[in-house]
Amino acid sequence: MKMGKIFSRKSLLRLYAKIVREKADAKYIARGWAIGMFCGCFFPFGIQLLISIPAAFILRGSKIGATLGTLLTNHVTIFFIYPLQCYVGDRLMGGRLSWEQIKEVMANVLEKQSFESLFELGWHLTVAFFIGGAILTAIMTPLTYVGVKNLVIKRRERRRNISTGK
Repeated sequence: MKMGKIFSRKSLLRLYAKIVREKADAKYIARGWAIGMFCGCFFPFGIQLLISIPAAFILRGSKIGATLGTLLTNHVTIFFIYPLQCYVGDRLMGGRLSWEQIKEVMANVLEKQSFESLFELGWHLTVAFFIGGAILTAIMTPLTYVGVKNLVIKRRERRRNISTGK
C-alpha cells in the first residue's frame, strides 16, 4: 500500500469517524487511544496488542482506541520509526552510531520480525531502542490523549449545536 493511500483524506476521515462516533465519555475514548499510542511507541511490533488491550481493561479505556492507537507503528512506518528510536536512544546514551549503520542493523530485525533478531542487535542497540521508544512515548501519549479528547468534545458540541439550531 502506498503512503499516499494510507494518509489520504478519505482514510483520515474514516479514522476521525471511528474516534468521534464511539458511544462513550470523551475521557474514556482518549484514555484508550493514549494506551494504544503508548504501546505502539514503546513496545516492539508484535506484542503491542497483547499489552494494549488488557491495559485498556485495567485502566478503563476504549478497547477500540487501544487497538487502533497501536497502528502508529505498522508495516509501512516501522521502517522509519524504529531506526529513529534507535538513533535517538543511541545519542542519549552517548553513542556514535550513524543513521546508516542503524538502518542496516534494523533491516534485519524488520525482515525477520522476531525477538531473537531484536536481541541480536546487542545490548547497546536494544537499550537504545527502548530509550528512543520511551522518548517517543513521552511525546506522543499526552498529545494523543489531549488531541482525541478535544476532537470528541468539539464534534459533540457541534452536533449538539446543530440539533438545537444554534
